[in-house]
Amino acid sequence: MRRLRSLQYFLLAMVILAVPATSRAQFSASITIAPPALVVYSQPICPQEGYLWTPGYWAYGDEGYFWVPGTWVEPPSEGLLWTPGYWGWNNNMYAWNGGYWGSEVGFYGGVNYGYGYGGSGYQGGYWRNNQFSYNRSVNNFGGRNFSNTYSKSVSVSTSSHVSYNGGRGGISARPTAAQETFARAQHTPATEAQTSHQQAAGGNHEMLASVNHGRPAVAATAKPGEFSGNGVVAARGATAANKTAESKATENKAEANKTEANKAAATKATENKAADNKAAENRTAENKATANKAAETKATENRAAASKATENKAAENKAAENRTAENKATANKAAETKATENRAAASKATEDKAAENKAAENKATENKAAASRATANKTKENNAAAARSNENKPAETKPAAKPAAKTEHATAAPHNTARPAQPAAKSEAARPEVKPVAAKPSPAAKPEREAAPARTESAPKAAAPQHQAAPQQHQAAPKQEAAPKAAPAPKAEAPRPSEEKPK
Repeated sequence: MRRLRSLQYFLLAMVILAVPATSRAQFSASITIAPPALVVYSQPICPQEGYLWTPGYWAYGDEGYFWVPGTWVEPPSEGLLWTPGYWGWNNNMYAWNGGYWGSEVGFYGGVNYGYGYGGSGYQGGYWRNNQFSYNRSVNNFGGRNFSNTYSKSVSVSTSSHVSYNGGRGGISARPTAAQETFARAQHTPATEAQTSHQQAAGGNHEMLASVNHGRPAVAATAKPGEFSGNGVVAARGATAANKTAESKATENKAEANKTEANKAAATKATENKAADNKAAENRTAENKATANKAAETKATENRAAASKATENKAAENKAAENRTAENKATANKAAETKATENRAAASKATEDKAAENKAAENKATENKAAASRATANKTKENNAAAARSNENKPAETKPAAKPAAKTEHATAAPHNTARPAQPAAKSEAARPEVKPVAAKPSPAAKPEREAAPARTESAPKAAAPQHQAAPQQHQAAPKQEAAPKAAPAPKAEAPRPSEEKPK
């Protein structure tokens, strides 16, 4: 439980310290019960020059009000004075206004804390040439001689021990214009020693108002956090146990006065040691600040390097993406070109195939035409040969002249036309005599021989006119001499070489 309360008090103190200087007069705690009257006690002996007195006060915790003993404190820097905190009534509740360090003492509610804090300002001393001058009429030196002291009478009222401002039974003091102005100035919060001192008091069950009833056994101490030993002072009017502690404190005070000379040297040594410790702390703080600055610089450099690496990585990724896109575009273009070439090749092949097929068709057509011409020439030659054969055999054709006369009548009697056909058959038999005239047919001409029977069938039809015209031939013999003109027919053999082309 004590640890929990200590933690809560520590957090409360941290909140108070975190409040900006211009708003440190704001409330840090709010309750509806008025704090108890101030504890009456004697001031402990000042431990050494440079320490300033900070009066005791009532603080509030989880178990109610508890007493924070007054103590001597080393200020955070030269030239600063302590303004005590106070309870004030506002918005139907009591709120605590934390104390602070400043170049002058501000408003602290008009509360008479004693020992120089009579309700307004501070009469216990002042700073001069960076050294604090103590008022011997207010401060307890234990018979020692401090280098900077003076004497000034201060009227101290002991009739009232009210610990709060405003509300029922509270002090009615109000801040002056100068105090209000100073309250808004820059301030320094309580030191770490003061904060630890309050936490220690909050963790001590004997400091609760509900336990000590306003008379704690430890009302003031010589140094912060020291709640036992020679520097402890009990409250006046404490219980028997508390009085024993107070008597012991008085004895210790007498003994301290008796051995003052011996302690002066020890104090000097302590001061020197404190100075050395402070110098060491300063050096440690400087070294720590240097190390922190180096760490920050290193962190900054690392962040810059990380940013640079990230930018380089992004640039590399961008370049890789661009190369990939270019390669892909090149591949696509190559594929398109290949496809175009393939289509062109296919088209070319198709065209070549079509040309070959057309050439083949043309060749076939030419061959067929040549074959047809050859057949026609052959037929013409055969007809010419047959004609020459008939012309060369006039004796055979003469007997046919008699029936030719009958042909005049045959026009009227078509049924007698079959008789002249018999001599025509003989003329067909004479065709073998023409064979020496005809050239040996090529293998391609074989189909023409198969067509010969068709010619023999038509031969009688051609022969009939010849017999009918026979009288004219005898009458016009010179005209028959013109028949040899048909001899040029053999010239049709010229196409035969084209027939051999397929070979």
